[in-house]
Amino acid sequence: MAEITTIARPYAEALFRRAQETGQAARWSEHLAWLTSLVENEQVAEVISNPRLTREQLVHFILGLSETPLDSETQNLVATLAENRRLGALPAITRQYEGLRHEHEGILDAQITSAYPLSEGQVQQLMKHLERRLGKQVRVHVVVDSALLGGISIAIGDRVIDGSVRARLEQMAVALKH
Repeated sequence: MAEITTIARPYAEALFRRAQETGQAARWSEHLAWLTSLVENEQVAEVISNPRLTREQLVHFILGLSETPLDSETQNLVATLAENRRLGALPAITRQYEGLRHEHEGILDAQITSAYPLSEGQVQQLMKHLERRLGKQVRVHVVVDSALLGGISIAIGDRVIDGSVRARLEQMAVALKH
């Protein structure tokens, strides 16, 4: 995972700089989301991971899947990623690009991990609480992980608020050992 993040970072940063220069951040978000959805498709992923396909074949394949012609910059991105055999890094590039965009716009991304599915009302309540506490707009992504046993864990960048039962049990175990 760390390797793909390292690979994706320069692409995301370059795309974000270009989006800032041209005022096209939202357009890039749309194009990256579409390209990511393509490469996350099992059949497409199988094709793009085929080492026998040339760069030109990969580019033609990806661009051929679009219902409307893509602009030259997006075509260049696809060509560059195909040339470097990095099309599979598109999901990581998209995540990093969106992180840069949100940071620039003053929006924080929070991942809420819960032992059980949360209702929309619970998610909204948590989001409002986080926005009041942090003084910024917060976008949340909810993940269900039954390994937590109960409670929730919230990750915002490098900050983690861990209110899970698993974390509390681990703290108790450490305390009991001393």
